[in-house]
Amino acid sequence: MALFAKALLAFIVLPGIVAFAIPISCLLATDRSEVVQPFGLIPLIVGCVGLAWCVRDFYIQGKGTLAPWSPPANLVVVGLYRFTRNPMYVAVTFILLGWSVSYGVAGLYVYTILVITVFHLRVVLFEEPWLARKYEGLWIEYAQRVPRWFW
Repeated sequence: MALFAKALLAFIVLPGIVAFAIPISCLLATDRSEVVQPFGLIPLIVGCVGLAWCVRDFYIQGKGTLAPWSPPANLVVVGLYRFTRNPMYVAVTFILLGWSVSYGVAGLYVYTILVITVFHLRVVLFEEPWLARKYEGLWIEYAQRVPRWFW
C-alpha cells in the first residue's frame, strides 16, 4: 500500500474515531444537536488545524504515518513538534475540549479526561521508551530541548 494511502487510513482510523466518531456518537445518543457555547468551536477548529499539520509533518518529514503499524522513519522535530513533543495528542485534546464546551454534554467532559489520561500513560510508558531506543542520542537531545506537553 502506498505511503499516502497508509497515512490516510491511519488518520481515519485513529484520530478519526477518537476525536470525531465517539464524540459525535455521544451527541447523537444524548439528542444534543445545538451548540450551547459557540466559543467551543475555537479549540475544535484549532485542534483540527493542528492535527492536519502534524499528520502532514509525519508524512513529509517523517516518511511515515501516525499509526503504530507504519511509524515514521525519521524523528519529526519540525512544525508544532518544535513546541511540544506530542502536538498530535494536544490537537486531539483541543478537538475534544471543543466538542465538550460547544455542546455542554457531561459525558464528553468525562471522555476527554479519560482520553487525556490514556494519552499521557501511552506517551510515558510506551512511546518515549520506544523513541529513546530507536533514535538514541537524537531523541535524548530533542527530549531535553522540547517539553512533553507545553509545560
